[in-house]
Amino acid sequence: MNFKEVLLVVNPISGDSNKKYIINTTQEKVKEQGANFHLFTTTGTNDIEKIRQRIAENNIERVLVAGGDGTINLVAEAIKDMDISMGIIPAGSANGLAVNLQLPENVEDQVNIALGDKSIKMDLVCLNDIICLHISDLGINAELIKNYDESSIRGKMGYLIQSIPTLIKSNYPFHFNIRTPEGTKETEGILLGIANAQKYGTGANVNPGGKVTDGKFEILIFKKFSFSEILKTLRNETDFDPEVIEIFSTDEAVITCKKPVAFQIDGEYIGESTEVKVNILPQKLQILVPENFIE
Repeated sequence: MNFKEVLLVVNPISGDSNKKYIINTTQEKVKEQGANFHLFTTTGTNDIEKIRQRIAENNIERVLVAGGDGTINLVAEAIKDMDISMGIIPAGSANGLAVNLQLPENVEDQVNIALGDKSIKMDLVCLNDIICLHISDLGINAELIKNYDESSIRGKMGYLIQSIPTLIKSNYPFHFNIRTPEGTKETEGILLGIANAQKYGTGANVNPGGKVTDGKFEILIFKKFSFSEILKTLRNETDFDPEVIEIFSTDEAVITCKKPVAFQIDGEYIGESTEVKVNILPQKLQILVPENFIE
């Protein structure tokens, strides 16, 4: 262990996990390692600036995050230009990044990894100057997230309940123009994904070739709704029908839409957009992973 000051950032309203248990468990394990424990609870007001201030005031050397993908994204934004490692204790509704980093479900094991020694230098994707850690998209999934945010039922059940109404009300297909250094593409689809990693929080493996350390991101075009192809992603199959799902890699893109389309980043609804500028920030974030992590 080469750190003495540890900051735990907690989102008190994310998911349905027991935050008090997470805080107590983390505090005990930090003290067992002979380090000092600091706690910051997000409020939704100037959290990034406050986190940076706490880090500076207390000479923080490691940051742990207990929250969903949105909270993890927020902390990553706060520390992305600092020489600080980040550990994750997933406590959101879907926990997509935790799925991609192969984190266990047990809180004690999660904390041990977050305080451990194995880390990777992870790429960040920047979309309209907002960072993304695992997957963003334009289209029907972003609409689903918007509807979920407006409902009162949390967790994966909340997403399930909103799925059918979203499909019925959505105005798909959407028209996309995609400009990359490799060329320009015009296409239509129900969803356009920008993926740094492989999986959504549901476990659906929509980007089998994705790696969070390769200096690239993938653009995923879901051209039409297909139950068989969705089942393939859930079974981790990789032989997608190119007439349904198209995937290609790049390091820079400008995506434009004829009409405003719902847009989400790491599970957080951003709003409707007609243009998204994308670029990669290679190996920008040092993040703790399990000893047996294989990308």
